[in-house]
Amino acid sequence: MVKKVNRVILIILDSVGIGELPDADVYNDRGSNTLVNTAQAVGGLRLPNLEKLGLGNIDRIKGVREYKDCFASYGKMAEKSPGKDTTIGHWEIAGIISDKPFPTYPQGFPDEVILPFQKAIGKKVLGNRPASGTVIIEELGKEHIETGYPIVYTSADSVFQIAAHEKIIPLPSLYKMCKQAREILQGEHTVARVIARPFIGQPGAFIRTSNRKDFSLPPPQKTILDFAVQSGFEVIGIGKINDIFAGQGITKDIHAKNNKEVVNQIIKFTKHNHLEKSIIFSNLVDFDMLYGHRNNVKGYAKALEDFDSRLPEIVKNLKNTDILIITADHGCDPTTPSTDHSREYVPLLIYGNAIKPAINLGTLNSFADLGATISDILNINHTNWGKSFKNLIFKS
Repeated sequence: MVKKVNRVILIILDSVGIGELPDADVYNDRGSNTLVNTAQAVGGLRLPNLEKLGLGNIDRIKGVREYKDCFASYGKMAEKSPGKDTTIGHWEIAGIISDKPFPTYPQGFPDEVILPFQKAIGKKVLGNRPASGTVIIEELGKEHIETGYPIVYTSADSVFQIAAHEKIIPLPSLYKMCKQAREILQGEHTVARVIARPFIGQPGAFIRTSNRKDFSLPPPQKTILDFAVQSGFEVIGIGKINDIFAGQGITKDIHAKNNKEVVNQIIKFTKHNHLEKSIIFSNLVDFDMLYGHRNNVKGYAKALEDFDSRLPEIVKNLKNTDILIITADHGCDPTTPSTDHSREYVPLLIYGNAIKPAINLGTLNSFADLGATISDILNINHTNWGKSFKNLIFKS
């Protein structure tokens, strides 16, 4: 008899997509396949632990074998919401399908945004255009140091990013600027995230620090995280999860600077017996931030292999009443000319004592199907979106 499931460990491999969605051409993402293309570019990936869970059964990934008797249920999910943003992706996993994308600014931000922002912070801004974060600080970093003006930029995603040298604009001041921007960016200019992008160093050798901070919108309604809290569950957000949900539905916020620290925290919290009734929700940001956006194929591949090597540490600590879920929020194919997110399917692996192995879920219609399934498994309320597939994977 399978015991009642009390805890879900949900791991988001940020940007690890697995193939273009049917509408990818609308987003200029035709041909994107983060996992498959990365594997092909490096001559194959070595992911033995993800392979055993069934990753190679979802698509043909060079170096990753199809594993007939895999240990997990597996499939891939289509994003129902328009866009390819971190926020929309996470919200949909948590049970909210958005009806319109957040605004983007391919020509930079208009005067009705920039002028009030400059007035609020009391100084001009540099940049105000779409750019790679590492490129724009090299281009404008010297002028920023000389003038004290913050660097404002965006991307193909719905973001208002503010870069500043930590010795020129200290972190508290930078975070305050972000809050001021968040207040200004309302109505038709309600971007998904305002992001602080601090850096250090000298011209020609600038380095972005790990003190990034996201200022996101709160979800427009309750998510499965809120319903979990109402039902007495702890919801532990590790990495940037708390930022993505603006703290809504999160009972404990654990900051972690990189993939290694996130995995360390996942292991730490899975060991806590008093947290048996909980959702441990984590985001491994390095895939996206360090490698996808910088078209660093080798770095992306190594990060995948590094995570795979630590997966046994996570699995070892799972209890009989735990379920481990590994998925993603969008793509960011490092092999394409674009440095932005890509409109892709995401892989899905579900493992635990209560889960049937080797069940092929095929292609799910929305990320919200996962949210509905988590709600169903934990016996909590759920949103109006998504269709539970618990009956397909749950041992009876």
